[in-house]
Order: sequence, then structure tokens, then C-alpha cells
Amino acid sequence: MAEDGNSENQAANGQGEAAARQIVVHAQYIKDLSFENPNAPDILINPPSQPDVQIGVNVGARGLNSEQYEVLLSLNAKAQTEDKSLFLAELTYAAIVSAPGASREDLNPLIMIEAPRLMFPFARAIISDMTRDGGFMPLSIQPIDFVAVYQNNLARQEEALAANGADGGEETPDA
Repeated sequence: MAEDGNSENQAANGQGEAAARQIVVHAQYIKDLSFENPNAPDILINPPSQPDVQIGVNVGARGLNSEQYEVLLSLNAKAQTEDKSLFLAELTYAAIVSAPGASREDLNPLIMIEAPRLMFPFARAIISDMTRDGGFMPLSIQPIDFVAVYQNNLARQEEALAANGADGGEETPDA
């Protein structure tokens, strides 16, 4: 019986930890939206073979106040053949989020990984509808590994800091 009580305490602690690591989405909205169809109507009359589609993803955030953050998920898609551009779609999808009870160490990953993960299905649907409404097959962007995007952004920041330090810039210690 003592084991049952122990597992109940562990489950309660796990639920408390999960509650402390939750993210609340207060609003989601399109911040910027652009679709270019530079070779229409010719490209629609004589469609080319399979185009090359390049997808770009970026995540950013800024504090709005002591509790809330604006998270920006930027998606861009460029489709082209060897000699012509088919379309260029760009979306900056935003959300206002908070992470009540999150520790300082957990806050950045919550804001930069979990918030975009929650936003992505909505942004993907907007891109799909936009390409369809532009006269092309709906573009379905595959799921994105936001942990990898987060790690890539951290590596770029560290490289930039190292480059500033190598240029004789003053390094500031972590607080």
C-alpha cells in the first residue's frame, strides 16, 4: 500500500510540474501576409512540370509586459521552375501568450518552442488556402521540428556574440 501512496504523490507532483509549464494563448492573428503570382496568367494557362518549392521558417518573440509575449511565426514559400517563378507566399502569424508559473529556465523554451508548435496548424492552413486561392495546388507544409529551429536560432546568436567578441567588442557576462 505504501507504494500506491508514493505513486499518487509522484503523479500529483507531475501534474503540478505540468501546470507550472503550461502556456496560455490569449490571441492569434495574421501580422503580415503576402502572395505574389508574378507570371500569371501565362503560368496558369501553360503550367510547368513539378516546381521546386523552398520553405523558410523562423520564430521570434518580444515581451509585451511582465506576463505576456508576442510570438511571431514566419513562414515563406517560393515555388519556381528552372526559368520562371510561380509564386512567393509569406506569412507572419502571431500570438499573444503567457506562461503563468513557469520558471525562468523554462520560459524561453516554452515561448520559442511550444507556442509556435500550437500556432503552426493555423499558419499552415493559411498558406495552403493562399496558394490554392492563387491558382495553384494547395501547399501543405510538413510538420516542423521547432526544437531544431530553436537550437539553430541559439547557435546563430552564439556565433554573433562570438564574432562581436572577436572584433574587439566587449563581452558581457551572463546574468
